[in-house]
Amino acid sequence: MATVLYITANPHDDKKSYSMLVGKEFVHAYRSANPHDEVIHLDLYNMDIPQLDKDVFSGWGKLKEGVAFEELTEPEKMKVGRIGELVDQFVAADKYVFVTPIWNLSYPPVMKSYIDSICIAGKTFKYLPDIGRVGLLSDKKAVHIQASGSFLSPGSDNADLEMGHRHLKVIMEFVGVPSFEGIFVEGMAANPEQEPAIKEKAMQQAREEALRF
Repeated sequence: MATVLYITANPHDDKKSYSMLVGKEFVHAYRSANPHDEVIHLDLYNMDIPQLDKDVFSGWGKLKEGVAFEELTEPEKMKVGRIGELVDQFVAADKYVFVTPIWNLSYPPVMKSYIDSICIAGKTFKYLPDIGRVGLLSDKKAVHIQASGSFLSPGSDNADLEMGHRHLKVIMEFVGVPSFEGIFVEGMAANPEQEPAIKEKAMQQAREEALRF
């Protein structure tokens, strides 16, 4: 049995969000094909995700110096402990499904906060002498479902402006995930008359990818 983290960064549900609609279709198809796998929904907008701030860095610094976790300040313990929970959950999972809209050419800031919480040395990557950084999640796979009103997917004219999928791709490579696919729901604002066809095409891609995932 595999564990899948279904990670959504959208304040809207599938009634108002194209990415959430396609994500819901992906999960439905995946569960139908893999009834014994566990799918855990992480709704980032309704979770405690500490930002990397003074408390986090001071807490990490004290731990590195040998200070016991119990001796940290209450804010340090709360934030450092929570980040530890998030990264341990990420490491324990087998597959990741990221669902985001494009806002100002990237994903919502809550996704960046989550990524900061799972990019932890010794957990998802490490540094080795004479080799450098090595990702530790080489037995995982991930897919990213992204919606944008314009055309920003790889191969489009404005692909070089897009910073959401490209950043996630780099992050997955950074932590060693060898398989990372993208499903793009795009062009609804550019071609509103094509909206039904755009959604159906993306949902079909989601169903097909879910069977391979």
